[in-house]
Amino acid sequence: MGQVSASSSIVVPADPQRTLDAIADYETVRPRILTSNYHDYKVIEGGKGAGTVVDWTLQATQKRSRNVHATISVSDSMVTERDSNSTMVTTWTVTPSGSGSLVTVRTSWKGAGGVPGFFEGIFAPLGLKKIQAQVLENLKTELG
Repeated sequence: MGQVSASSSIVVPADPQRTLDAIADYETVRPRILTSNYHDYKVIEGGKGAGTVVDWTLQATQKRSRNVHATISVSDSMVTERDSNSTMVTTWTVTPSGSGSLVTVRTSWKGAGGVPGFFEGIFAPLGLKKIQAQVLENLKTELG
C-alpha cells in the first residue's frame, strides 16, 4: 500500500484568522462551500472548531463514493479532518499572503496495493484535485 495524496491551493481575500475560522465552521460556512460531490452532510457533534464531528458521503466519481466520519482538530494555522472510517486525513493550512491568505487543502490516505493501487495513485488525485479546487473557489467567494 502506497500513500496517495492530492492538494490544491488558492489565495483568498481575508486575513488568516478569519479564513481559519471560516474553514473550521462546519455548521454554517462548510455546507455553503461544498460541491455537489458531497451528499448527506451533517454535523454530529459541535459545529465550530476542534472537537466537531461531521459525516458526509463524497461521490468522487459516478461509481466511487466514500462515507466519511471526520473528527476535527484545529491549530494556529491548520484545520485537520481525520476520517474514522479509513486512513484518510485532510488538512487545511492557512498562511498570510499579501492582504489575504493562502489556503492549501491536502488529502492523503493509504492506497491499495498492486495494479489497483498503481491506478488509484494516478487517477484518484486528479479527480480529487478538481473537487478541492471547486471547494476552494467557493471558499474564496464566501470570504470575498
